[in-house]
Amino acid sequence: MNNPIRLYMSMSLDGYIAGPDDRPGQELGRDGGRLFNWLDDLESDGPSGQVYREALATGAVISGRRTFELAGRWQGDHHDGVPIFVLTHRVDDGDVPPGHARFVTDVQDCARQARAAAGDRPVMVHGAGAAQALLRAGQLDEMEIHLIPVLLGEGRRLFDHLGSDHIELDLVRRLEDRDVTHLRYQVRRSEETA
Repeated sequence: MNNPIRLYMSMSLDGYIAGPDDRPGQELGRDGGRLFNWLDDLESDGPSGQVYREALATGAVISGRRTFELAGRWQGDHHDGVPIFVLTHRVDDGDVPPGHARFVTDVQDCARQARAAAGDRPVMVHGAGAAQALLRAGQLDEMEIHLIPVLLGEGRRLFDHLGSDHIELDLVRRLEDRDVTHLRYQVRRSEETA
């Protein structure tokens, strides 16, 4: 696959991607910042630096609307001016996203546009809602989970509203670093699991 759509997400061992009460001003929820301590090593030559550089080498971003808003809309530039496709249920009249961002209401169309914009580079996905929508639509190819050895106990889970369909994953890479295990999974298509 030359340009996979790949989720990048830090997650606690009990499945949380943010602590409780995530909102503007407390975007990661209470104690949710703990999930991102691995970024202290983003400039290292080790695994965390490698994974971070790979994320920034992506050619487009798909984000859920909630993530986009909590991130301050990234002021229209997530990284290097790549296009940002914000998957949303609706677009209000006059709500024009800044910079390189655009709203898309159809998940298949969003995936198609992002792949085309990314060229031969991977597409980065942010947000639980976007990840779940892409998985349900058969458009999420890979997941890069930064697994943090902590139990948050409550907050926002990554796969809370995914549905009851069985989804098989293949572990294709595991990198250990200080305070994190970077796990890359490839999503098996239904024809692969039969």
